[in-house]
Amino acid sequence: MSRNAVETVMGAVVLVVAAVFLFFAYTTSQVRAVSGYPVTADFSRVEGLRDGGDVRISGIRVGSIVSQTLDTNGYIAVVKLSIDPTVKIPVDSVAQIVSSGLLGDKYLSIVPGAEEEYIKPGGKIAQTTPPISLESLIGQFIYGQSGGQKPNEAAPAANK
Repeated sequence: MSRNAVETVMGAVVLVVAAVFLFFAYTTSQVRAVSGYPVTADFSRVEGLRDGGDVRISGIRVGSIVSQTLDTNGYIAVVKLSIDPTVKIPVDSVAQIVSSGLLGDKYLSIVPGAEEEYIKPGGKIAQTTPPISLESLIGQFIYGQSGGQKPNEAAPAANK
């Protein structure tokens, strides 16, 4: 009977430690969405980007991705962001989709411009850079910088 009591107490201790760990992880992480003013950005591709992802300036989280939709008129990906109200983004800023590491999660990075005029709530980041595709980089490395021409394909003869 004492063995069952020891096992029960140890199980309770494990559950309490797990609960404390989860509480600590939740309170120290920045998983929650940033409430702020809305901004949009148009991209040709948004590979790997997800709703709720980070928006960062200089590596610091200043917002979150609210949604991604397709504009069927020009087949452009429209990304809606929520930016912290204390952060003002210059109108000549550039939004780019970057990766946290080689195989890491993608987030939206804003490179601030030098203009003194700022994007107003509901405004748009005009300059964007789509994500770099790892597959296309590997293809360029394998097949060279000649626009994807394979080594065994003959190049067109030059005019003499």
